[in-house]
Amino acid sequence: MYALITGSSKGIGKDMAFELAQKGFNLLLIARNFDELQASKTEIQQKYKVEIDVLAIDLSDLTAPKKVLAWVESKNYQVSVLINNAGYGLWGMFEKLTFEQQQNMMILNMNTLVELTYLFLPILKKQSKSYILNVASTAAYQSVPGLGVYAATKAFVVSFSRALTFELKKTNVSVTCLSPGTTTTNFTNRAGIKASETLQATADKFTMPSDVVAKFGIDKMFAKKTEVIPGLTNIVTVWATYFLPKSIIESIAANLYIKNLKN
Repeated sequence: MYALITGSSKGIGKDMAFELAQKGFNLLLIARNFDELQASKTEIQQKYKVEIDVLAIDLSDLTAPKKVLAWVESKNYQVSVLINNAGYGLWGMFEKLTFEQQQNMMILNMNTLVELTYLFLPILKKQSKSYILNVASTAAYQSVPGLGVYAATKAFVVSFSRALTFELKKTNVSVTCLSPGTTTTNFTNRAGIKASETLQATADKFTMPSDVVAKFGIDKMFAKKTEVIPGLTNIVTVWATYFLPKSIIESIAANLYIKNLKN
């Protein structure tokens, strides 16, 4: 059986690939950079005797999901795990970022995730047991000034995942949504976040290693959990959004992101 992982050339996606290889899964690694994918493939196969194939493709292209499906079907790969990890954020005031930049992010974070899920469900249903893991963010549980559209896309992922879990509960396919907090990935660089000392100190205080987050997510996926958040601090932070006034939560976020954006 194969596990298909998007955004798997680095960070959480790559660490998830290692976790699954350790469990004996063959891997289909998908990301934009071919060289990084090949490096990941070599690194994993030096440690685990699994089959690995890679596909370098821009998943923000609206035609990408169907191309991924065609690639899988042409090689008759039997996929039993689908991990929708590809995604990124953009830091900045909504009106200052170009619409094209934000549209590209929305396509990748939402459209691609939904279409890949839709296209691969028939394949997943053919297996005895199958799993879908969608990667969201703790930003999904609040609005985040300075990361407004990104947070909204992740809220979509959580909502979609929960609904799909309910719809598929009598099938062989389980759905899990993982919402990490600050993690040791390339997120801040990709988002364009230029951290001040205050922002960096805050991030460092709560950052979790990506391999720890990856193992947590994979373990919870196989345990068929619906919605999971790694780290006690992240759990407390999310629960705070339910009990504190939204204006307070948004002010705290704005103080971190908008203030540092002006600086």
